[in-house]
Amino acid sequence: MKIAKRTSLALIIMLLVFSTQGSASAQVLPNPVLYFTGQEFYEMGGKQFIRYTYDVANKDVYPDDLFAASPNLPPCGTNTKAARTWVDIYDQTGKRLHGFCALGTSSDLGKLWFALEIGKVPPSYVYIEMNDRKIPIKYKSNLADTTL
Repeated sequence: MKIAKRTSLALIIMLLVFSTQGSASAQVLPNPVLYFTGQEFYEMGGKQFIRYTYDVANKDVYPDDLFAASPNLPPCGTNTKAARTWVDIYDQTGKRLHGFCALGTSSDLGKLWFALEIGKVPPSYVYIEMNDRKIPIKYKSNLADTTL
């Protein structure tokens, strides 16, 4: 009986050691720091829009493999090679404004945007969520202005 208890205790200790080592080696990433970069006017389908553009100040801390094509994960519409990490833009109330499911590298975090028809009042603030679908984990940014 004592041998069984010792064996069980040794097994539990080994599991704890290995699970601690695995989590210690996992890289902890900071939340994105979002900031407004400007507005662009454009026309599409006979309608006029304002595109609100954003950058992530700390985009360099995110490894490019977060944005690698991931055909083993669920597709984004018909895109069967969507990125591992999807980025969604929300207004301050949590309403989704736009999303990106095919960013290729962390530098693409400098090209985020959402658009509204001219005449529509933009939200006061927006934020992004980066959803790493492989782990899974979400990174939520600060609230960023929609004007300079």
